[in-house]
Amino acid sequence: MVLFGMDLGPHWAFIVAAYAVMILVVAALIAWVLVDHRIQARTLADLEERGLTRRSGRRREGA
Repeated sequence: MVLFGMDLGPHWAFIVAAYAVMILVVAALIAWVLVDHRIQARTLADLEERGLTRRSGRRREGA
């Protein structure tokens, strides 16, 4: 089979399937990271709304 001007030979189905699976896995990982970011941001906003703050946001007493 010739795809984009390249002859992939007798193993074209495996090659195309491997690239398709790789694209799906990378897309799933990107979606997972974006969804997790939204969940973490929402959780952090909820905690800050309750009055809890991050240690990195606190001032040092001696400074």
